[in-house]
Parts: sequence; C-alpha cells; structure tokens
Amino acid sequence: MKVSLFITCLSDAIYPRVGEAMVRLLARYGVELEFPRVQTCCGQPAYNSGYWDEARKTARTILDAFDDSDFVVSPSGSCTYMIHHYPELFKDEPAYLEKAGRLQEKTYEFTQFLVQVLGVKDLGAKFPHKVTYHPSCHGSRLLGVKDEPMELLQHVQGLEFVPLPYAQDCCGFGGTFAVKMADISGAMVTEKVDHVKETEAEVLVGLDMACLMNIAGNLRFRGEPVRVMHLAELLYEGVKGA
Repeated sequence: MKVSLFITCLSDAIYPRVGEAMVRLLARYGVELEFPRVQTCCGQPAYNSGYWDEARKTARTILDAFDDSDFVVSPSGSCTYMIHHYPELFKDEPAYLEKAGRLQEKTYEFTQFLVQVLGVKDLGAKFPHKVTYHPSCHGSRLLGVKDEPMELLQHVQGLEFVPLPYAQDCCGFGGTFAVKMADISGAMVTEKVDHVKETEAEVLVGLDMACLMNIAGNLRFRGEPVRVMHLAELLYEGVKGA
C-alpha cells in the first residue's frame, strides 16, 4: 500500500523531529512513508478566518498531492480534521468534491493509523517517567481521537501516567484566536499550565504541535522544567531505549 506523510506546517517548519519519529516508527511495521514535496498548508488558517477562496487554493494542492495515495497519515488532529471541511469547500466543483471525499476517507491522525489500521497498540517502548496527556480540541472533540493515545500510553513499560485535571479544557491557542484574543488566550494557557503543574509530571505529551507549542511557551516563560513531546516522539524515544 502507498502511505503518504501529510507533515503539516508546524511540524515541517518548526518540529521536523516529529515527522522523523513517525517515519522511523512506521518503518518498523513495514510502512515506508512517501512524501509528496508539493504538499503545502491545509488551508485551515484561511478557512477559520473566513477566507474560503484562499483556503480552496491551498486545499487544491493538498488534494492533488495525495490523490493517488492509499492512506495519508498526519501528526496533527487539527489539520487532519480540516480535510473534513473540504467537501463543503468544493461542493460546487464536482471534480474536486470527489477528490475531497476520497481524501477524507483515507486520511488518519498518527495514533488512529497505528491502532485502527495497523492494529498496533504495544510498540515495545520503555519510558520510565511520570507523564500527563493534553487532548487537543480538534483531535478529541471533532476527529474523535480519544482511546487511541491512551491505549498506546498504557502499553509503554515504566511509564507512570497521571491524568491532567480539566484535560478537556482548551489550551488557548486556537490558531488565529491566540492573535486576535491574546489576553484571553494567555489566561487560558496559564490555567492549563497550572493544571500541568498539579500533576507533578516530568513530561507533557499530546498529538498536536500547535497546542504543545503554546503550552511549552508558557512553561518556559514560568521556568517550569516539564518536558513537552508529541506522542510519536515519546514512542520513538521509548523504542530506541528498549
């Protein structure tokens, strides 16, 4: 099967180690990720701001880039869910509407692909640290990714999991929300970090680098030593150390 990596803007430009971890983990199960170099932004910032014409321009590039893939895997629940908006964007363009439907059906967030498609829950990883988990809004509420990360974390040897109080609360990032409503966003992420501190966890893990970037920034600003990782990074580090 042809499996393609939809890397997303933040992972590509700022956190390439997340994509590298995904590639190396999936290679252990015989999945050689293909990377269409023409891929670009999914169009979510423009879409959420009401600039749908601009969103369509980048969305067309994504649709063309992954049209011949059997599966598409992404490290972001937020960007993965954006593809679910494509049928709405292209409802008046039959050719791209058909492509949008196909892409939606074959695109998975990383943990979804591991658990649902490959049937992998135990990677044989060891990670002897105290860990808490932040479920990002788009991934958990809209895409429905809830059980998969928990199942993967439960099988990591030596990992002590501590539930995050009010985990379902938004971290305050929300893309352009953090820019337009900076004061409210700042208050929300401060509250989120307060709850992270309550857990006394050494590591905060999540599935979306946008949210993790926001939380990590507040942690650093406050001088907190909590390490922030994408789940793919944690699993790969655990596999290397096993």
